[in-house]
Amino acid sequence: MSIILYGIKNCDTVKKARHWLEAQQIEYTFHDFRVDGLTKDMLGNFLKHVDWETLLNKRGTTWRKLSENQKQNITRQKAIALMIENPALIKRPVLVHKGEYLVGFSENNYENTLL
Repeated sequence: MSIILYGIKNCDTVKKARHWLEAQQIEYTFHDFRVDGLTKDMLGNFLKHVDWETLLNKRGTTWRKLSENQKQNITRQKAIALMIENPALIKRPVLVHKGEYLVGFSENNYENTLL
């Protein structure tokens, strides 16, 4: 079973997801956007499976720190550019398993997908 969990290690939601995976003794690979990077190809692959509006985190501090000009008239292309420049704008975690992409952490969704 090949599971990849993408996120940022100090994110509380990522910590919850990692704790849940470890409690279930589920092996996974962790990809930290800040340490391991984020490429356009990687983001493009996410966007083949997840709508950009779902992936773009507008609730976090990174979003709030953007200028009003950056936040206005968000299009898919503008969102991609912002996420490449600021990987913390990606809603976390992104779990990839057998072609399925889960964004955010929900114990029910993880159970249904992984158990």
